[in-house]
Amino acid sequence: MNDLRAFDLNLLVTLDALLTEANVTRAAQRLHLSQSAVSGQLARLRQLFDDPLLLPADNGRGMTPTARALDLAAPVRAALDQLAGIVRGQPAFDPVAAQRTFQIAASDLSTAVLGLPLAGLLAQCAGPGVRLAFRMADGARIAAQLQEGEVDLLIGSERMVPANMRARLLFDEHFVMVQRKGHPRGAAPLDLDAYCGLRHVLVSTSGGSLHGFMDEHLQALGRARNVVLSVQSFALVPGLLCQSDHVATVPSRLAALHAGVLDSFALPFDGQGFALYAAWHPRFHTDPALAWLRDQVIRVAA
Repeated sequence: MNDLRAFDLNLLVTLDALLTEANVTRAAQRLHLSQSAVSGQLARLRQLFDDPLLLPADNGRGMTPTARALDLAAPVRAALDQLAGIVRGQPAFDPVAAQRTFQIAASDLSTAVLGLPLAGLLAQCAGPGVRLAFRMADGARIAAQLQEGEVDLLIGSERMVPANMRARLLFDEHFVMVQRKGHPRGAAPLDLDAYCGLRHVLVSTSGGSLHGFMDEHLQALGRARNVVLSVQSFALVPGLLCQSDHVATVPSRLAALHAGVLDSFALPFDGQGFALYAAWHPRFHTDPALAWLRDQVIRVAA
């Protein structure tokens, strides 16, 4: 394929549909073409790229992309997005006049620490047509959701960011211990014996566990803490602590949000922190609306 003058760009549209659907019939429906027309275009694509591109699946359902096809998927989609932008132009995003619902995938911690301040910021700088919809990040589906535009932005730790996504570091975080104001322990700095002897609430996002990564740190030191309660959501922690003499180890920014009712203390050991990122699919990198949204998230994080 040395002479682009002989290449029909519509074939890239067909290739993108075939790689997305992995099925000639569904690709034809997506393109509003006949199945025979798409089969003919697939034959031309195979000749142009000198590769089968899609092979019948072993289970007889659909087709399996070759290694060459997988390598082509992202650049073909990016090229089509760029061409579409050239043809239709990319008007500037006006948040005051726009009608747009932004879909953000985030944990309950990220929603509390960044999502709520983001909502407050947008209430000041955007019109009533700009809305936010938060959902829990699904690690098994988030890559596909970002690629298809079902989710506009992911806010999560580095391990949550799928490969091949664009990402921006928002901040580095560390953990502190929190207790209710007026706790009988008093306000003395923590030592390891005091920390281990308290009654701890553990946040286990997977659910049911009474052993977390802080317990792994302590285990390496030959120590253990007294975990008496496990919940799946950081949002439950402040209310639980205010009604008991329990304590919890939480990210410092969450502790700061509840400084009116909770006191925080430095951990008496080196507890590993984490970094929070914003991530998005490269195909939407130049979308003015999403670029604006990312700027607002970065403002809140700063």
